Amino acid sequence: MKQKPLFTLAILFLSLTAIAQNFSRTVAPYVTHQEKAIAITNVKLIDGTGAPAKENQTVIFENGVITQIGNTSQITYPADYTTIDGTGKTLIPGLVMLHEHIFYPKPFDGVFSVAQMTFTFPRLYLAGGVTTIRTAGSIEPQTDLNIRKWIEEGRMLGPKMDLTGPFIERAGTPVPEVGIIESPEDGIEMVEYWGKRGINSFKVYQNITKEDLQAVVNAAHAQGKKVTGHICSVTYREAAEIGIDNIEHGFFQSSDFVDDKVDNFCPAFKRGQALSELPEDSPEMEALMKFLIEKNVAVTSTLPVFEPYTNREVVLGGGLEAMSPEIRESLERSHERRQGRDSASIASFKKQMAWERKFYDMGGHLMAGTDPTGAGRTVAGYGNMRLIELLIEAGFSTVEAIKISSLNGATYLERADKVGSVEMGKQADLVLIDGDLEADISNIRKIVTVFKDGIGFDSKKIFESMKGKVGMH
Repeated sequence: MKQKPLFTLAILFLSLTAIAQNFSRTVAPYVTHQEKAIAITNVKLIDGTGAPAKENQTVIFENGVITQIGNTSQITYPADYTTIDGTGKTLIPGLVMLHEHIFYPKPFDGVFSVAQMTFTFPRLYLAGGVTTIRTAGSIEPQTDLNIRKWIEEGRMLGPKMDLTGPFIERAGTPVPEVGIIESPEDGIEMVEYWGKRGINSFKVYQNITKEDLQAVVNAAHAQGKKVTGHICSVTYREAAEIGIDNIEHGFFQSSDFVDDKVDNFCPAFKRGQALSELPEDSPEMEALMKFLIEKNVAVTSTLPVFEPYTNREVVLGGGLEAMSPEIRESLERSHERRQGRDSASIASFKKQMAWERKFYDMGGHLMAGTDPTGAGRTVAGYGNMRLIELLIEAGFSTVEAIKISSLNGATYLERADKVGSVEMGKQADLVLIDGDLEADISNIRKIVTVFKDGIGFDSKKIFESMKGKVGMH
């Protein structure tokens, strides 16, 4: 037998806590592997670093930490290790998604409202191959803190959670669950209050002022925490100058190209019109991208929430069966009405895809998330699988799409030393897929097992258990 690499006691200690974990009776039925040492053999490996895929690889992890990676013919290991034959399968890192929520839209009387999905969404994220999420905005931050704790304790199924605080917004938002501040000092108070309680980062919203953003950035950075934004009243360039760390939704929300833009005011209609009229090869857009890159501002792609209707799925990623009957019926009616009526959305979608690709090619730090809001067609887990397909549609290679959806997110979250790629010494957060992902990207929907810290969970069984439940709880 070859001598196995030795790792520090600290790493082994951290990983042992995962393998030794006791799961509640509601979680245990979905656990498929909890052995101390596992070897996945003969698998095609896309490691998340952007490197070319490798055939006939063996990946070994012990006590939740990856200890060996290499050609199957050259790797040996003790006979008592559990072996999983990966022939015909693809192994990728657990996805690290940067714009997720634990809520779903439930409008009423023409009001866009959202409701917490405490039970369904954490499970579905894990089933969809997502082992780490950032909740880019919360409506129930204390609930999210409790969910994270219960997942860590083995009482709930779900991914690792990097939590963003409540939306920081001024009056004008149409969403009743979003909190309103009246001054920059209110924003500072929110950062200080939730930062002390374990929230990892903060998010500003569409109607904040530049003064609000500066106060929030200063307060968050003083805690060593980052700020992201779904912005409009403040332009992308202004936000970058102030020091924002991340901007959400690609370039769909940029108000930078409105000619008569008023300070601290969101020109929602004019913004859409300006982006529609802006040429795909606009020098002004390229200059904005260059500025964001110079300022180290990351951009999160959320293509699923903007996906057009015509000749596309009702619920993205095959998630229609997950919807509660009432919501399913409503979504199907809306989808049928909109067929052939969204030509402008299709044109915008293609242009935005091209801009995200350009930003990436210029050296921009592009990450990915789904934002399960909008018209309700984007659902946790299902939407994440669909996101990978949409990145391919946007022109990214398979290895680029996986890197954007794993290592890039982990790097931003400052967790790349532990997760985001399949490398020796990292936690065994892995997704085993039935089929060749490069030959057919739709194989992303054939997840067999999701490993989190070396513990395997049955993806199909989790999805099956959630049928008909999304929208209820």
